Amino acid sequence: MSFQRLLMLARKAAMEARDLLLASIALIFFGITWLLPERKVVAATGYLARRIGVRIPRLRQIGLRNLLIAFPEKSDEERLDILARSWDNLGRTAAEYFYIDKIWDFDPAAAQPGRIEIVGLDRFIRLATDDKPAIVLAAHLANWELPMIAASRHGLEATALFTRPRNRWIAKMVMARRETLMGDLVMSEPGALHRLANALAAGGHVGLLVDQYYSKGPTIQLFGHPTRANPIFARLARLYECPVHTVRVTRLPGDRFRIELGEELALPRDASGRIDVTASAQMMGNIIEGWVRENPDQWLWVHRRWR
Repeated sequence: MSFQRLLMLARKAAMEARDLLLASIALIFFGITWLLPERKVVAATGYLARRIGVRIPRLRQIGLRNLLIAFPEKSDEERLDILARSWDNLGRTAAEYFYIDKIWDFDPAAAQPGRIEIVGLDRFIRLATDDKPAIVLAAHLANWELPMIAASRHGLEATALFTRPRNRWIAKMVMARRETLMGDLVMSEPGALHRLANALAAGGHVGLLVDQYYSKGPTIQLFGHPTRANPIFARLARLYECPVHTVRVTRLPGDRFRIELGEELALPRDASGRIDVTASAQMMGNIIEGWVRENPDQWLWVHRRWR
């Protein structure tokens, strides 16, 4: 065996050992935090993320550049504050993931509102009972995992696309946790689009996060600047002629959340009468921009949205 081959195997073994160590630390950490008061842990995690996140040079650069593109009229201090609060939201979302059973208390028959409120409950019921396929679009706002919890807990069969963490040990833990909470999950990898199409063909529902850069997507305008958008939802809707809805999550004071399920979108069509993929992606981009302008501190700014 050549020296280069041995060196490659040694590096691979070192990376595997590192990933296993990180996964073990994460498992121990969240095992301990599970025994602590949920709201205090979530608040503390948000605080730490806020303090540490803005000090990571690469991510600070990406976030502030994005905010300058989106809000050139704001001061440097205002943009830095939005970025810090966005990190706080990200830290809280990560911690809430492990307490979701305690957080999800929605009961339409309850006399007093809980921590979850749903706007458009009648639309949710229609989706769950009409035996028709549909696509539901969301963005990385507030705790974006909650709509899939809602679907799983209240009888809406849904399939969601998600990106697997690079650490395969953490990926296994996350997948195991998500499968108990969120129903059918499809990893973003070759063959994923086929599985989503099969779900729609079987009369199911597909949930997609569509606010991140998609290198093979059409060019749209977001905050007045060109970027590439995710066209998968429009291609699937064009193929199956199924309804497309939006779902938006907003973080509220008092550790509460609002989930808003929108009415069916009237997607633009081309001269032949078929759904126009690029125009539909632009339409969704406009919707997402409106959401972000309302709550900029609840969006994920440390993603390279403009390239």
